[in-house]
Amino acid sequence: MEPIKHECGIAIVRLLKPLDYYKNKYGTWMYGLNKLYLLMEKQHNRGQEGAGAACVKLDVNPGEEFMFRERAEGTNAISEVFANIHKNYENIPSEQLHDAQYAADSLPFAGNIYIGHLRYSTTGRSGLSYVHPFMRRSNWRSKNLAVCGNFNFTNVDEVFDMMYQSGQHPRRYADTFILLEQLGHRLDREAEHIYQSVSKKEKSGYNITQEVENNIKIENVLKSSVKHWDGGFVICGATGSGETFAVRDPWGIRPAFYYADDEIVIVASERPVIQTVMHADINDVHELQPGQSIIIRKNGEVATTQIVRAHKKSACSFERIYFSRGSDADIYKERKRLGENLVPAVLRAVNNDIDNTVISFIPNTAEVAYYGMLEGFEKNLNRKKEEEILAKGKNISKEDLHAILTKRIRSEKVAIKDIKLRTFITESNSRNDLATHVYDITYGSIVPYKDNLVVIDDSIVRGTTLKQSIIRILDRLHPKKIVIVSSSPQIRYPDCYGIDMSRMGEFIAFKAAIALIEDNGLEHIVEEAYKKAKAQQHLPKEQIINHVKEIYKPFTDEQISKKIAELLTPSDVTTPIEIVYQKTEGLHEACKNFSGDWYFTGNYPTPGGNKLVNDAFINYIEGRTEARSMK
Repeated sequence: MEPIKHECGIAIVRLLKPLDYYKNKYGTWMYGLNKLYLLMEKQHNRGQEGAGAACVKLDVNPGEEFMFRERAEGTNAISEVFANIHKNYENIPSEQLHDAQYAADSLPFAGNIYIGHLRYSTTGRSGLSYVHPFMRRSNWRSKNLAVCGNFNFTNVDEVFDMMYQSGQHPRRYADTFILLEQLGHRLDREAEHIYQSVSKKEKSGYNITQEVENNIKIENVLKSSVKHWDGGFVICGATGSGETFAVRDPWGIRPAFYYADDEIVIVASERPVIQTVMHADINDVHELQPGQSIIIRKNGEVATTQIVRAHKKSACSFERIYFSRGSDADIYKERKRLGENLVPAVLRAVNNDIDNTVISFIPNTAEVAYYGMLEGFEKNLNRKKEEEILAKGKNISKEDLHAILTKRIRSEKVAIKDIKLRTFITESNSRNDLATHVYDITYGSIVPYKDNLVVIDDSIVRGTTLKQSIIRILDRLHPKKIVIVSSSPQIRYPDCYGIDMSRMGEFIAFKAAIALIEDNGLEHIVEEAYKKAKAQQHLPKEQIINHVKEIYKPFTDEQISKKIAELLTPSDVTTPIEIVYQKTEGLHEACKNFSGDWYFTGNYPTPGGNKLVNDAFINYIEGRTEARSMK
């Protein structure tokens, strides 16, 4: 309905054979480059603001470039990145272009290691300098580093101060720059440690270089860095000498999957993407576990290593509800189950009047949950049919039997995603007027003034599109009642691990709770919560408590849902509006292995989460709108 900007996407392609192997078997030395392109295109849903790719060549001669990078901004960034890469080959004679050895020796991006990134920023920071991958250069190949990630740290200030106290001077106060400098610093120390050890054995010159490159332990670099990070992350990288890695946060907040055979290693943010690109069976794609890293050595050896002790897994449930592609086998089932779990509450909302109720969905991400809700209604109807038939007994007439068996659940495609509002219209009243036309309706799909209209969406965050567009559009059909259904619970708290949900005042659930507080003369609750949050603002993050929970405590979910419906109903709409939300119990029942629910419950898995939710609340009370400094 109203797009929540996605998590970033990552991709790694590590070729384990020389380029001529792929030319002979698959007809092109660009096999790895093409796989990277597919991995990124298949994950384009995860990044609308920018994209980048980096490549590392192995076994190049001194004086030859071995690391390459291309980045672009905008919704067409992936196409632009790969178009720019291929521009390098425009004037190459065909015979040379198809010569794998020539390509390996002479052409940019004809390498053995590729990393790709799809960017969504969490703070609105823009510019090519913020697009991944980031690179750190040196004339020692082993000290060169390219990194990208799907991440947000909650303790950037702590890490920045730690680096400063160690004598470093980070160039910018943003988590991506800090991440690069910290990993780069530890990589330098690792290389220098090996150098000192090797040089004592009376080796010199390029022999020392080879020894350093062959003995780099990237897990040492990761272990000395990751232990300081609080937040959700999957960080990918490659050194100039060929060490390649991906590491996942110890809470398992952000997702990562990998595939490996004797030809190639693939890492990506989503499982079905790897399945499709590699034609792989679901059992051949593995999930990177919390705190774990997959490391591909310079010599091609592949291993998973526990970098930091795993905490209680708190995998992001919004990945299952919204972000990840619904083509994943498990996600598809989970989204259907989310829809089915809502059936009892929806039945209550329409007073069990199934005969006069039409069920639909808000396109397009709620479609799978809609199918699940539809199946749930059909199961419920079949039970009622059985009860009616059994109640009438063996003397049931043919007419009665026919009447019972022909009862059906009425479903229609009522809402249609019609146009995209053009950003060149800047005058606010014009924009608001045009926003009402982003969706359209199928006229004649319900019986006016008689039918209830039930529409399901995946989430209701701010409610802006509901109020400005959807409710008004649906009201044109003149239903007896409109029931808006959310397959996710009420979003009450900021997400500090990557989603575009950071300001308290933007959440319609928070607005509803504040409105209820004012309606009931309970303003002291807000004041007391603010004082408590303010009092612990400078405590270590491990000692901080989430006091924003106190804002919601006096009210039931149903009271807040009712107030949300009031706030989102336009003044010129007379049709009764009811909003039905998923319960957190229903969420956990559907997504059993994805317990991360902090945006619904306020139960943050890391200490930094409690610090940042209180900071967001303090900013709201004090009238500040800035988001925290991030990538």
